[in-house]
Amino acid sequence: MVKAHSLLYAVYICLIVSILCGALLYFASLFNQLNLFYNTREDLYIQNQSAVNYALGNSLSESATAMDTTSGIVSSFESRPYGLLDLLIVKSFVKGDTIASTHFVGRYANGNDCIHLANFSKALSFGGVVSLIGNKKLPSERIREEYLNNIAGKLTSVGSIQLSEMTLPKVNPRFNALFEGVPSKTISLRDVEKTNDSVFYNSFLDETIAIALTQQVLDNVVIKGNFILHAKDSIRIGKNAILEDVIIKAPRISFEQGFKGNVQAFSTESIHLEKDVELQYPSVLCVFNASMGKSHIEVGEECKVYGAIVLFGNEARKMEDNEIVLKEKTLLVGDVYCSGKLMVGGKIYGSVHTNRFFHKTDFGDYDNCIINAEIDVSRRPTYFVSVPFFEDNNAYYGIQKKVL
Repeated sequence: MVKAHSLLYAVYICLIVSILCGALLYFASLFNQLNLFYNTREDLYIQNQSAVNYALGNSLSESATAMDTTSGIVSSFESRPYGLLDLLIVKSFVKGDTIASTHFVGRYANGNDCIHLANFSKALSFGGVVSLIGNKKLPSERIREEYLNNIAGKLTSVGSIQLSEMTLPKVNPRFNALFEGVPSKTISLRDVEKTNDSVFYNSFLDETIAIALTQQVLDNVVIKGNFILHAKDSIRIGKNAILEDVIIKAPRISFEQGFKGNVQAFSTESIHLEKDVELQYPSVLCVFNASMGKSHIEVGEECKVYGAIVLFGNEARKMEDNEIVLKEKTLLVGDVYCSGKLMVGGKIYGSVHTNRFFHKTDFGDYDNCIINAEIDVSRRPTYFVSVPFFEDNNAYYGIQKKVL
């Protein structure tokens, strides 16, 4: 005879076993769904990267959409200018699941020219210890020596020398468009919502936010992403400001000693970097001066710039009033274009296009002279992706930085 409480125990045991079996089936279902999710995401990432490579291989010529017939994943890409850089946006989606990636892209720096000096006047000269590594286009095949304090200098020159033409190659027409103004829709910084109450952030998948700065000093802020910061007069960037990937526009721009960040700075009059400023890759300093006034870019001692420095727009007869000065112990990894005159006091690992060199010392001014400097195109990294100084339909595109 079976006791009643034994039947109750059996019911309990059956109930527990059914709950455990149901839980096992539920967890198995969750595992399968999770496994399917991760496999789908992996396929999306692979197809997204394939679309990035396709866009680069086709020189970002036009937007396109394609579907992978095996996985059913649809990928699309588009590109648009962002300052002197190009922004590539790639999206991949399938069955309601989407991933997107954005990159700064540009053209690989090609050629082995370290100097292209326009053939305006006298030959290039040097003083002190000078190293010029790479092919050169100069007004004369001979590089003269200037005796500083009656002490002989030392020149290390590697590469061929060709006679240059009277004018430099014209810069890409798109450069001018950058100075046609800022978007008509602008807001103040206080109207931008902060992320986590501390960071101003705007995704490159969203519309660019133009911020009109009313104060002359920008400090103790964190601004990252798709922003244009502009002012009617001048902007001074404090060393405690954290800026990443933003565009700055103002007639006069200066960076306080010790600042570190990643920016594109566009000015019509002057850009000044105080001592020990570091602009990380890819950064741009650009001055466009089509007026009869003066303009200059000054990079202070012990500064580091990874990207490009550009001064253009002036007429040839106003060459003396437009200058780039790279002071002692500076390092530029990238390229320089100067339609005025250029003073090099440190190291350039890249190429230089300029109408004229100059140098000022306590003993006098030297025209078309390089003193105690190094220009070495061979030390520009092979992965370096430059800004599009010139129109080139045969250039190969590469990624400068992934921003999403």
